[in-house]
Amino acid sequence: MIMDDLKEIYERIKFLRHKGVKMKEIASSTGFTPSVLSALFTTVMPAYFKNLDKGMPEDNALDEALIWVNNVSKKKLLGSLDKMKAALFAMEAAPQPKDEGRECPYLAAIENGMKNAVSMSTCISGEYMSYSVSSGSDAMKIEPYLILPADGGGYVEVVHNNAYGSTHHGFALMNGMTHVYIMFNENRYPQFALFNICLKIPMYDCPPYLRGLYTCFDYNHNPIARRILFVKTSDSLSREDFMKRKGCLKQYDELSDIEKMYYDYTCGKEDVVRMRDVLSPRMTVDDLVAEKELLRGADLRKSHGE
Repeated sequence: MIMDDLKEIYERIKFLRHKGVKMKEIASSTGFTPSVLSALFTTVMPAYFKNLDKGMPEDNALDEALIWVNNVSKKKLLGSLDKMKAALFAMEAAPQPKDEGRECPYLAAIENGMKNAVSMSTCISGEYMSYSVSSGSDAMKIEPYLILPADGGGYVEVVHNNAYGSTHHGFALMNGMTHVYIMFNENRYPQFALFNICLKIPMYDCPPYLRGLYTCFDYNHNPIARRILFVKTSDSLSREDFMKRKGCLKQYDELSDIEKMYYDYTCGKEDVVRMRDVLSPRMTVDDLVAEKELLRGADLRKSHGE
């Protein structure tokens, strides 16, 4: 059937492209020019599949799809399907060598940001105590952080002692003097559970506190975002002294007066953006409504102290 052949050809081209094979190489094996094969792949085949979904007969669906291009003959296309499919499935999909100058620009930006942070982080280096709402309760998390140049001076290291007795080592990025980005992995390599903090740097020499947003996963591995406050406790960069600092969870009635101010700033229910899993075999837009209802119900229970 034409439909089956075109679906197999489309998926094979998509696979080869994903593996790094260039359209020019793919076209040379099929007998089509790169421009014609590109038109088939990007325009004709997707339009054909959409027409079939609308209930069109196969022949009419192909005619309507070919209207969108002027360099593809229906006769040649149908006469070449078997040869094209055989050629595509005979092609090797080995990883292609990376061309010079084609490195990922995002990775290069991260590397530059790490280097820049070393010379620009003087005003924020030191020990901090952070304040944010707990993922599992209404308690406030109070956790120490240490920001300092790494041994060797190649990047800015950030050490974090969390409320549950674990220590994490991450790094800081700076792009200019307005924000610092802190990145960690909560799991041991090779597993990843990344959490990131973006802190605003005020126009102030050695600011006493930094405000920002914290993104991570909750206990059900759903992403959440929340407000976080870093309060500077010392200019010391001693790892030994810092490792004596421990994180903890505190309920509201255990907080000091200043900690209650930090709680009011960081722990309001409007300061947490959450997702919830909705069990559904259908995955329709109704699931989005159900998710919001679940979240709204959770917020109502919290507001009533349940």
